[in-house]
This record gives sequence, structure tokens and C-alpha cells, in this order.
Amino acid sequence: MNFLSNHLAQVDYAYASRVPAGMDLLFLAGACPLTKEGIVPESSDYELQANLCVENLKEALKECDATLEDIVYTRILVASQNQADLVTTWETIRKEFGDHDVPSTLSGVTVLGYKNQLVEIEAVAAVDNHTK
Repeated sequence: MNFLSNHLAQVDYAYASRVPAGMDLLFLAGACPLTKEGIVPESSDYELQANLCVENLKEALKECDATLEDIVYTRILVASQNQADLVTTWETIRKEFGDHDVPSTLSGVTVLGYKNQLVEIEAVAAVDNHTK
């Protein structure tokens, strides 16, 4: 369950989420923009890398019998000092989540782990341990 606040600035994203009792938590390592060959495409295209990160995140979730709708928190890291790059990345990822609005932290960082990497998504998901 995601929460907006009546006492904080009115924003277009969730401030918090609550995981009901009886759920298993899945902690997903940062989804990187890696191809199946294990390389990051040589590109300065933040949207392309964000989409690849989401596809890899979906695959990791699938292997845990989960989907994007099970995610309760994300941290999005963007290797850029340009706020427009962060906004492009944020909008690309939010589009993939559709109406499933989860609390997220969006941060610009100096560098990420792989050569040419511009985007990474960490996530926490919650699944019903009786049905998954």
C-alpha cells in the first residue's frame, strides 16, 4: 500500500509504502543496463539504458515469481550532474511501472560500476509467501 501525505508537499509520487504482515521481502541488487552478453551498450542515451535496466529487473523478478507490481521501493542511480538526465531516466522508468506508483529515491552519482553505465535500479519487492 502506497501513501501520499496530507502534511507534506503535494507531489506526484508516493512518499511511503507499507508491506502487510505475511509477505516475503525480495531485495534486488542493482539492475544494470547489461545485454545478455554482459556488456553495457556504448551510448549516452539515458532512456535506452533505463529501459534495459527495467527489462533486466523484470527478468530478475520473474525468476523470483514476482513482477513490477510487487515492488515496494526503488532507488534509481543516474551517472550525471545534469538534472535533465535524471528527469529523462525517471520518466522512462515511471512509464514502465504504469499506475503502480512506489516510493523511489532518484540520485545523480559520479560513476557506476560498468564501463559506459549511466543508470542502475535497486528494488525491494514484497510477495505473498502463501501464493508465490
